[in-house]
Amino acid sequence: MVKLEEKKTADAVLEEIADYVLTKEITSDEAFSTAHYVLIDTLGCGILALNYPECTKLLGPVVPGTVVPNGTRVPGTSHVLDPVDGAFNIGAMIRWLDYNDTWLAAEWGHPSDNLGGILAVADYVSQERLSKGQEPVKIEEVLEMMIKAHEIQGTLALENSLNRVGLDHVLYVKVATTAVVTKMLGGGRDEIINALSNAWIDNSSLRTYRHAPNAGSRKSWAAGDATSRGVRLAMMAVNGEMGYATALSAPGWGFQDVLFNKQELVLSQPLDSYVMENVLFKVSFPAEFHAQTAAEAAVELHPEVKDRLDEIDQITITTHESAIRIIDKKGRLYNPADRDHCIQYITAIGLLKGGIIAEDYEDEAAADPVIDELRDKMVLLENEAYTKDYLDPDKRSIANAVQIHFKDGTSTENVDCEYPLGHRFRRQEAMPQIRKKYVNNLSTNYAKKQLQDITDVSFDYQTLAAMNVNEFVALFVQ
Repeated sequence: MVKLEEKKTADAVLEEIADYVLTKEITSDEAFSTAHYVLIDTLGCGILALNYPECTKLLGPVVPGTVVPNGTRVPGTSHVLDPVDGAFNIGAMIRWLDYNDTWLAAEWGHPSDNLGGILAVADYVSQERLSKGQEPVKIEEVLEMMIKAHEIQGTLALENSLNRVGLDHVLYVKVATTAVVTKMLGGGRDEIINALSNAWIDNSSLRTYRHAPNAGSRKSWAAGDATSRGVRLAMMAVNGEMGYATALSAPGWGFQDVLFNKQELVLSQPLDSYVMENVLFKVSFPAEFHAQTAAEAAVELHPEVKDRLDEIDQITITTHESAIRIIDKKGRLYNPADRDHCIQYITAIGLLKGGIIAEDYEDEAAADPVIDELRDKMVLLENEAYTKDYLDPDKRSIANAVQIHFKDGTSTENVDCEYPLGHRFRRQEAMPQIRKKYVNNLSTNYAKKQLQDITDVSFDYQTLAAMNVNEFVALFVQ
């Protein structure tokens, strides 16, 4: 056994991530063009969340009246905050409605959650540079850091399942944000490794708040908390705080032994731009991603069943193993956070209304007794082929099928959907809808002139990529 003091180098995962962030040139045009859409889609999701008081009550400075020179601006608000608090604010907005991008593997998550930390630091650093007569940060650098944060979080998720040991996926948000933000703040290899080691040692929140009987609103701000912590650890490392070389592998005391059932944490493929190229957009429905194709199938069946709801005997949902493990819920659902992570509730809304919006998870909408009547008639079955294709790196499907059986013995077609609209295989089909979603989300908060100013820049990649971050953020300030 190697003693801690004899080990001269840091854990390989820490070194590989640091070297990737510092030296890897991203050459994929597809990754940058996808990152462009991820940026605007993510910001739009955050702006839409400002319409929900349960979200906005968490925003603003920790201490009212705090003034921060060159502080982070929070889009859609008048808040100017330190980068740590700014990252929490932006991150909480982004994740609040469960409408931003998704990555599905052995671990699940939402890589655009990292934009909370990336944008907060970019705005702060850009203003600091301008105050010293230096070149500001460009949006192109933000896109590059998004690609790299996506890659770190998503590649860790490929084979390292936190949910299997009861930990929440936002640990990977903290790790990814920490790595790229340390570089943005001027840190070198040692600083990135030091900051990363502290991110792992920090531990992770439990998944308690994502599952019955404790599902609750923390799932909507947990990623904001994680990306914010990443910024804090990065700032500490850049100021000289030490790290811990064997944070992952230390016998008895490292992450792997204490929290990962003594499994080795691995990066199963080289870090490049795979995750951004394959990330999933939530285009049509604000709902947990494992249910997106069930929602599509339910909406397709709506015209056929909407006038026959009282004739339904059984509703069969054929799905994949991860969906059963995460969002198969029976009995009472206690709040919007509980409902938007229930495949039966989501499917019921699609059948009943022919569409799904965020308001459908609120208490008023949920009071409709027909929703629970439909839920009670649902049976979930696993299709092993769906489960296999879900894990296939060349397919990455998220398949569901819905079939309605009536009391008279007749049935609808078994409507199956393997790939949701936001999947890479349906990217071109999705792009116009993503732009429409962005405009619709922004229109809930901005008057016509400001909306036009934002979209003119947002939809022009060349103009946007060359733009100063602080100028872009200023477009969103209220």
